[in-house]
Amino acid sequence: MARSRKSGRAINGVFLLDKPLGESSNRYLQRVRAIFNAKKAGHTGALDPLASGMLPICLGESTKFSQYLLDADKTYYVRAKLGIRTDTSDADGEVVETKPVNVTESQIRNACLAYLGQSEQVPSMYSALKHEGKPLYWYARQGITIDRPSRPITIFEMSIDEITADEFALTVRVSKGTYIRSLVDDIGQDLGCGAYVTELRRTRVADYPIDKMLTFDELQAIADEHKDERFELIDQYLLPADSPVASLPKCQVSLRQRDGLRYGQPQAVTASVGMYRLYCEEEFIGVGEVLEDGIVYSKRLIVN
Repeated sequence: MARSRKSGRAINGVFLLDKPLGESSNRYLQRVRAIFNAKKAGHTGALDPLASGMLPICLGESTKFSQYLLDADKTYYVRAKLGIRTDTSDADGEVVETKPVNVTESQIRNACLAYLGQSEQVPSMYSALKHEGKPLYWYARQGITIDRPSRPITIFEMSIDEITADEFALTVRVSKGTYIRSLVDDIGQDLGCGAYVTELRRTRVADYPIDKMLTFDELQAIADEHKDERFELIDQYLLPADSPVASLPKCQVSLRQRDGLRYGQPQAVTASVGMYRLYCEEEFIGVGEVLEDGIVYSKRLIVN
């Protein structure tokens, strides 16, 4: 039996959603997709219901390049409470330990800054990291603990925004795979009193502009107010389809080479070894890899 084609527009681009607290990233992904009437959509790394902030949503052919945003550096603002540990390391969890807070501002500052640079981190049991096809939080909710090897992470930048007697707030730019809840829990353990996340907001993904974010309510209001010309207006908020791979260098190919790549035929180019954004004239056609023989092999191509 033939599969039915997905209905919707063949619209390509990236929408920067300012996700609110309280609902899942997937719920908002489906709502944004519906407003744009896009054939397909995908996000680039889920935010927990507790977390708010930048959630890039890829539409159409842009979904092919979402992995590059999953791998990108991300920046978070986090506020933490000292003296309490929870099983999820955030405010949604059950309290598992309470201790008095007898630390100075200097000790808090030093404990935080100790994590600047490269380190090893054990992912939380309440993370979305998969084990045998299921996210770790699925096992945690069954009372099952899975052995989790530590993983290398990098904290590129950290600013300490506020310190009080039993709270601190940080802004951190981190590598992929860094769990902010685990970071806060580790800092609390180092201080000997425990800590958990009370507020978490993702303020940046890669180099996407913060001022291009819209809340879902703002997007919905534009669509509702201009129903007859809704697509013309909301499409203006889409970033280009090649924006997820903006960090890659460009490689130009000819019309003949473009057609050859689309038929799976590698092409000779003048470029050094590495991954590239491929363009024919001004048209973005996808991503390719140049090997030592000077041949570019297509990895993911735009379908027109």
